[in-house]
Amino acid sequence: MRFLVLTARILAAAALAWHAVPSFAEPARRVPAPTADLMVSPTVKYETAVFAGGCFWGVQGVFQRVKGVNNAVSGYAGGEAKTARYDDVGSGRTGHAESVRITYDPQQISYGKLLQILFSVAHDPTQLNRQGPDTGTQYRSTVFAENAEQAHVARAYIAQLNQARTFGKPLATTVEMSKPFYAAEAYHQDFLTRHPNHEYIVFNDLPKIEDLKKLFPESYRQVPVLVNAPKGS
Repeated sequence: MRFLVLTARILAAAALAWHAVPSFAEPARRVPAPTADLMVSPTVKYETAVFAGGCFWGVQGVFQRVKGVNNAVSGYAGGEAKTARYDDVGSGRTGHAESVRITYDPQQISYGKLLQILFSVAHDPTQLNRQGPDTGTQYRSTVFAENAEQAHVARAYIAQLNQARTFGKPLATTVEMSKPFYAAEAYHQDFLTRHPNHEYIVFNDLPKIEDLKKLFPESYRQVPVLVNAPKGS
């Protein structure tokens, strides 16, 4: 588990523990693009997508640095409103997964390209109910489809990657339909940008940003789009 507030001694011990955990993640790679994608009218100005891929700090941090993304909010999806709180979700019994809601310009980036980045660098889709040191259903790999079209593209892409044995083993990613998204507490928003020296971020999430920059240079943006942007930015 991750703890937001730790004494220096506990934090140091936790950092050593995280560092000592063997890496079960697949090496980052630019996986093939999906052969099916959403068809969007040229008049549509924005769309939304909700993805879960382990700790939302890193997933949010990745998509905040993707061109065409206007906003990326950390939150919870899969459960009820009354349990959409960090302390409750951490129990693994609420049905929620730590998730990120992405608002994007479909004229600049497609839903399929977002999925490609999700599977390539934002998380390891072969891990079942875990990501790295975090375990539990709240860390599952899930696409929360907002409509039948998104669900079709996501399922087709998962089948495409499985058929090609892109990862050498089946993806654990599920597709869940029409589950409400609830924004997480303010202290979780923009966590990677605000706490780049946090041990969890250093070990688990900053490498994802480097992978995004290396594997998707055409989509990488140096300055992230933040939930709480500084005044005047």
